[in-house]
Amino acid sequence: MESTPHLIFGLSPIWVSSAILIATYVLIITERLNRSIIALLGATLMIVLGVLDQDEAIKGIDFNTIALLTGMMVLVSIARRSGMFEYLAVWSAKLGRAEPWRMLLILSVTTAVLSAFLDNVTTVLLIAPVTLSVTRRLGVPPYPFLFAEILASNIGGTATLIGDPPNIIIGSAAHLSFNDFVVNLTPVILAVMAVQAITTHLIWGARMHASAKARAAVMALDARHSITDWPLLRFSLAVIGAVLVTFVFAKPLHLEPGTIALSGAAVLMLLHNIEHHREIEKQTAKVTATFTDVDWITIFFFVGLFVVVHGLDAAGVLKYLSRQVVASTGGDFALTAYTILWASAFLSGIVDNIPYVATMIPLIKSMSADFGGPDKLVPLWWALSLGGCLGGNGTLIGASANLTVAGIAERNGIPFGFWTFTKYAVGMMVLHVAICHAYLWLCYL
Repeated sequence: MESTPHLIFGLSPIWVSSAILIATYVLIITERLNRSIIALLGATLMIVLGVLDQDEAIKGIDFNTIALLTGMMVLVSIARRSGMFEYLAVWSAKLGRAEPWRMLLILSVTTAVLSAFLDNVTTVLLIAPVTLSVTRRLGVPPYPFLFAEILASNIGGTATLIGDPPNIIIGSAAHLSFNDFVVNLTPVILAVMAVQAITTHLIWGARMHASAKARAAVMALDARHSITDWPLLRFSLAVIGAVLVTFVFAKPLHLEPGTIALSGAAVLMLLHNIEHHREIEKQTAKVTATFTDVDWITIFFFVGLFVVVHGLDAAGVLKYLSRQVVASTGGDFALTAYTILWASAFLSGIVDNIPYVATMIPLIKSMSADFGGPDKLVPLWWALSLGGCLGGNGTLIGASANLTVAGIAERNGIPFGFWTFTKYAVGMMVLHVAICHAYLWLCYL
């Protein structure tokens, strides 16, 4: 195997990589050590034990995701100093009449809609600061809001070609257009989102109440007074707006989201510091403060996890699991679709859905002759998309948006443990996938 040149003791790369992944996840679940430490140690073992060499490990790190996260964190850090997010918080709270359950619904739906057209991570990085400000003003716990926004971001991102990276990969491989995704997936995603909104309302929203004093104080606020730096607000709106527009046209411009986000961050940092062009000390202080706001724990967790998952992929574990999924159906088309849907959902909660989907694509394509040609495979692509994207909601480590929000929460003193999230999320994910199962049966099978 090309990616395992010097596996020590002659051990099987499949067993070694699987053992490292399991140990990494067990330690993350126990929450005894910081997850970034665990992920980096897991990545180290992948290299030291010979599953990957250093060059191959570096190839496994998704620079686009790292750059996107870092760039957007910088943008949010600078924009926040203008009072932008406080303004949005007051405006949205007044729109919801300062009722916590209304705010839970408004912020969840907003997150889902934005995630259909923006990267999920970008969406939660923009929404989370608003959420923290809203909950702080109303005196209600922020966890239910952040939890709901995680699930909404992954649900909304499933509806379109550009909403979630697995959809981009599937659309390119299967020659499916933006409209194909909207027409075929948006109906079921609307149903899933409606069920999700009802579920979170029953669990949390119906029991949350803000005091009359807090509500009256919020309704009496003038959102414009939240803005503390109007020039910085204009700069921030201009740059963030340009970044979002460029995201939409990224493909014809031949730019990746990571490049766009980092470029926007550099421009906004320049505008934020241009007035101090003769004062190096002040520039250094402001830039240091900005970089301090970057959630490096989450960044390095992703670096380590990318290497661990890539080791699993390079060892052939994902390909083996995918083949077992397909072989278990015995050539029954409907059973194949259901198996892909459910297997994708559960596996995407354990390993990153991008390498999983990339591994499944050639296997699904190979079924063309058995099922009557490429055109007959379309329901299988929808099953892969729905399972791969929605499955990320099952665990805290199932999707990038989950970990991004967890990092923001922890930096603000809000516990966001693996089990606390999973005990609610996995049941909701199963319910969402069950809805998709019924949808596939009604419309395609």
